[in-house]
Amino acid sequence: MTRFAELHAAGTFVLPNPRDVGEARLFEAMGFAAVATTSAGFAATLGRRDQSVTLDEVVRHVEELTSAVAVPVGVDAENGYADSPEDVARTVRRLADAGAAGVSIEDFDPRTKALYDAALATERVQAAAEAAHAHDVVLTARCEALLYGLADVGETLARLVAYRDAGAGCLYAPGPRDLPTIEGW
Repeated sequence: MTRFAELHAAGTFVLPNPRDVGEARLFEAMGFAAVATTSAGFAATLGRRDQSVTLDEVVRHVEELTSAVAVPVGVDAENGYADSPEDVARTVRRLADAGAAGVSIEDFDPRTKALYDAALATERVQAAAEAAHAHDVVLTARCEALLYGLADVGETLARLVAYRDAGAGCLYAPGPRDLPTIEGW
């Protein structure tokens, strides 16, 4: 089991999101056990909006971060920079080769501003999980439904269960904004 997987298995830990090498080194020096990239933060360092950075740019960013710190680095891979399951798996492999200890994949298509069809989203997670497992990378599957107001808690939970069953090691649903929703989890 990799260190990043061990941290997840051990329970709750804080995973700060550095925008650049300097912040990654600072977080490591502060004693954080791991760091994870932030797509919006990295894009901002380039003077761009979130979801406007290319996969090649992210791979270089991950190579820089993993060369600069000894702690595991997780990667916010947005929608996997692809639509097809095969291409999402290719993204996971590229990020693993760049040194990523973890990769998160979202079910939101930034071009259409909608969630991927549930079946396709699950196939994408399954392909990403197979690639992640082959490279000892922790895969986090993200359901963006609540973040973008595209579905309710019921659909969000159903998607997360499907992603777990498809092989995701971690699940994440950002965006609940009110106490009743949070309490219902």
